[in-house]
Amino acid sequence: MSMIRLHLTLLLCLTLVSCYAPIYVHEVKPDRPASVVVSEASLKAASKTSRNAPLDQAAATLEDVRIAYDRLAAGDSSALHEYNYLTARFIEQIRESGVKPWMNEVQLAGPRTRFVLRGEQPSDLNAEKRDFIASDSIEFAGSLAQKPSIEVGAGAPFLALLSAPPTENESFDQNMRYRNITALIHFQGNKATVELKDPYDVDQVTIGGHRYPLHADFGTNVSYALSTTRVDKLGLARLLNPQRFSNTCRLTRLQPYDPDRIPVLMVHGLQSTPATWVPMYFELMKDPQIRKKYQFWVFSYSSGYPYPYSAALLRKELDRMNRAFPGHKDIVMIGHSMGSLLTRLMITDVDDKLWVSYFGEPPSATKITGESRHILEESLIFKSRPEVSRAIFFSGPHRGSIIATSWIGRFGAKLVRAPAFIADARDSMVSIASADPAALVLNRAPNSIDTLAPNNRFILAINKHPIDSRVPFHSVVGDRGKGDTPDSSDGIVAYWSSHLDTAVSEKIVPSHHSSHQNPEGIQEARRILRAHAGLKN
Repeated sequence: MSMIRLHLTLLLCLTLVSCYAPIYVHEVKPDRPASVVVSEASLKAASKTSRNAPLDQAAATLEDVRIAYDRLAAGDSSALHEYNYLTARFIEQIRESGVKPWMNEVQLAGPRTRFVLRGEQPSDLNAEKRDFIASDSIEFAGSLAQKPSIEVGAGAPFLALLSAPPTENESFDQNMRYRNITALIHFQGNKATVELKDPYDVDQVTIGGHRYPLHADFGTNVSYALSTTRVDKLGLARLLNPQRFSNTCRLTRLQPYDPDRIPVLMVHGLQSTPATWVPMYFELMKDPQIRKKYQFWVFSYSSGYPYPYSAALLRKELDRMNRAFPGHKDIVMIGHSMGSLLTRLMITDVDDKLWVSYFGEPPSATKITGESRHILEESLIFKSRPEVSRAIFFSGPHRGSIIATSWIGRFGAKLVRAPAFIADARDSMVSIASADPAALVLNRAPNSIDTLAPNNRFILAINKHPIDSRVPFHSVVGDRGKGDTPDSSDGIVAYWSSHLDTAVSEKIVPSHHSSHQNPEGIQEARRILRAHAGLKN
């Protein structure tokens, strides 16, 4: 095979990989539990085809819910399956009828009871603007699909989905588009109250004086979002043409904000997206103490940019986070591959030392103006972020990767379309750099692959500056299962590049480059997070 054909084959393979959804959703008809005995009135209502049929069926179902509720109120936990199943069907029926009890009280005339129906919801939910999809009516498949993390108890888990289309540059301080919620129905006489509970805030409920765990689903929102938005398709596209997708650079929270929970911020690597964190996220969410102590965020960015510039974009997002949620707890950052390099720059104090090493003079004396100066200042002048309190590096190429200088890396770098503003900044640097220009830049605008080369000027310079001693950090390194450390590699990054002498801990896992998806790597993250929160391992 000729070299050209080999290059084209490689590109085709990368393109094809991006076409297959790692998670896709399909509707299912939930099995009715054998213990559920639907009343004759409900069956009769279900057979109606009139305009009011959904509302009539809902009223009949509500009477059946009441029977299961009374059993729970008497302490009969065997009624949980009936109550949960019927509650889910009732919410579906009132949704179909257009009734929204969290806006106004509704009169429902059942076969035996005339109910007054009202709703209660978390203050930040805006239920009247959402569609509700029962978790038991959808399933997920695909390479990243997993069974959702579920806490068994009372209530019907739902996906609460904002029905309005997303706005461009929708920010994390708006209501979450995809939320997990649990519906319960309480009765007092003929008054029925639909309560929508946030499973991150509530873990137990009281029914008739008896305490039950809240039935909670902690994974459907993430799976549904990935299956519908297909953020995974952005990986290759944002590598090859980063500027085209500049509006996709943002922090996103995976659950409602809680000032009492520690933010965990996950940062993906080259040609990747936040979808890469799904296996770790789902596994961590199985730990109830992790759920109670932490809230999870991801940073999504165009990985074709030189990574010092991507780090500047992350700082801007952290500034927005601080403005939107002042007083949040200090952040634990977890980075994979190039995401580890972005994370490292968040906890490294260089001030203007890099600038001086490039130009031989302080910024005030350097004759660069306009947009180029702004970009260079953001990329080269920075301090350790005080809100970051711990970091975990997965397969971090701290000293670069020889793949970046191989024919694969050189070919890949040529495919990346560098934005004009990066080219302008490069030209400004060349024009006045006091250092050897040949060592400083390429004969074209640099991109992310160039900045991963072991001989890259920035890579060499940043490693002369230690990580902030205030911030403990940990390394997780793959050795492909060969057990040949320190001569090991994960296939992309060699051990000599990932290893950092001052790490609090270093874990070698039998993995290729995806050490953050390796079971041992995930358990190491769990161990570190539990220790950080003061939990016993």
